[in-house]
Amino acid sequence: MRRLLLPILLLGFSGLAQAEPVHGIAMHGQVALPADYTHFPYVNPQVKKGGKISYGVVGTFDSLNPFVIKGMRTTARGVWDPEYGNLFYEALMQRSSDEPFSLYGLLAESVEWDEERSFIQFNLNPKAHWHDGKPVTAEDVIFSFNLLAEKGRPPYNKRLDAVAKMEQVGERSVRFTFNDKANRETPLILALSMPILPKHALDPATFEQSSLAIPVASGPYKIKSIQPGEKIVWQRDPDYWGKDIPSKAGFDNYDEISVTYFLQDSTLFEAFKKGDVDVYPDGDANHWDRAYDFPAVQKGDVVKEVFKPGLPSGMLGFVFNTRRPIFADVRVREALSLAFDFEWMNKTLYDNAFQRTQSFWQNSKLGAYGNAADERELALLGPAKDKLGPEILAGTYTMPVTDASGSDRKVLREAVGLLREAGYTIQGGKMVDSAGKPLAFEVMTQNAGQEKMAVAYQRALKMIGVDMAIRTVDDAQYQARSNSFDYDMIIKAYTSSLSPGAEQVNRWGSASKDAQGSFNYAGVADPDIDRMIDALMNARTQEDFQAAVRAYDRLLVAGHYVVPLYHLGEQWVAHWKHIARPEQVPLYGYQLPTWWDARAQ
Repeated sequence: MRRLLLPILLLGFSGLAQAEPVHGIAMHGQVALPADYTHFPYVNPQVKKGGKISYGVVGTFDSLNPFVIKGMRTTARGVWDPEYGNLFYEALMQRSSDEPFSLYGLLAESVEWDEERSFIQFNLNPKAHWHDGKPVTAEDVIFSFNLLAEKGRPPYNKRLDAVAKMEQVGERSVRFTFNDKANRETPLILALSMPILPKHALDPATFEQSSLAIPVASGPYKIKSIQPGEKIVWQRDPDYWGKDIPSKAGFDNYDEISVTYFLQDSTLFEAFKKGDVDVYPDGDANHWDRAYDFPAVQKGDVVKEVFKPGLPSGMLGFVFNTRRPIFADVRVREALSLAFDFEWMNKTLYDNAFQRTQSFWQNSKLGAYGNAADERELALLGPAKDKLGPEILAGTYTMPVTDASGSDRKVLREAVGLLREAGYTIQGGKMVDSAGKPLAFEVMTQNAGQEKMAVAYQRALKMIGVDMAIRTVDDAQYQARSNSFDYDMIIKAYTSSLSPGAEQVNRWGSASKDAQGSFNYAGVADPDIDRMIDALMNARTQEDFQAAVRAYDRLLVAGHYVVPLYHLGEQWVAHWKHIARPEQVPLYGYQLPTWWDARAQ
């Protein structure tokens, strides 16, 4: 049983550090918008709400509770889902997609904190209420944090680890005072990444019993209907408490939102072609170039749009599960990474549409690729710099470029040489260890697109005697096995923002290695990586922050935890023309929650 932080009711401010309430907070520097802002710059505040939109996703669902891990359930989209705008549950603050990491008032109309960020106080909006009309209270905030600390999945169950005291201040404020486990990002994480739940409508005893019973929430939509595993329909709440606050102006524009589930992406696309689905985000170059020759496109009823966000590349790749003994040696991981013939795959499967990704924050000032380590970064790395090759420190390291023949002997010889250093030899056409055990593993894939890339990898590995099996599983099994790290290799995409922080602990930190449900798919536990995550979360200046992220990027690249694939640098979206959007595209790219049904205008 986790130790819960009991609320202390303080009717006045005596004995508490004083601070001026502010309308927004930023990770570094000040927020861009003034206290009297009326809306975010990338929305249409004059949009007339109405109409409907139909989304499609591949998979299924069997739960409305995304906050617990018991039973390994798959949650319906929209419940707690930034892509769709958190239709149901809400956080204390709302993120601006046009700034690296700035938050503005939502359930909390204002906040207070000190320069040291030793505490943060959230002052609730007196208008905030639940769908059943009861007010959102300070008791609800405290209840939510305690409940998720005791019964929530990672990372929700860890949020209070950095909190020394959680106090109710007056009638509608909650103050969190931090301990030495906190960092400068901690108050922003509490503000953005914790759902506030209704104390009066939840039974802690049954919270982990995931079901499709409709709970009470505070968000802009209610659940209209559910077809388990197949479809969920959301209906805009005309009495939504936050419809007139600045951070929600221009959002939540549809009267009805439906999310339909499909077993395969090809079936989803056919539904889009027929008009049963209104929006189709596309990430397949061949598909984007060749699949849109149907009549609705030719008549202009379907529109193809390309967006260029100002974001780093992120990383898509084959992820080694280093919990498996065969992947414990970095030389093995590097050798298997070298063997992947990206140029052959890019030419054969994608008509050379892609560029290979070289680091996790490529195409930004935060990335190691193209940027040499300066004195500030070298000081941060300390002795860890000795395990980084000179090319990685110089920012010139790249994955090998093959001749695209599918059998580049020079690169394959290099891979075999590294495997030989790790104790492997080729005997009878098989790569085996000193005991004669073959080097063999399985990659788990989720869809036809992933399977296609895996087949290309399988082909390359076979040339050096490595046996890679491919297992494509359904969505539910994929989620369950991902949560429990039950795989040798998996294909995953790691998005990279301009303000990486606490989420990196859940991806690469030692604390998340054995936490089921975490995103540490590679099973990494490296003290140097932990130090760099700590450094980037506690950086006070932009210069220190940049140095920490670059050093962190170098360590991830040098660890060869991922076989890098490609990044787009663009966002491709097709949609029916009656779905309209604001003219301005923010830093983070297109934002579906700000689009609307033009037929309602």
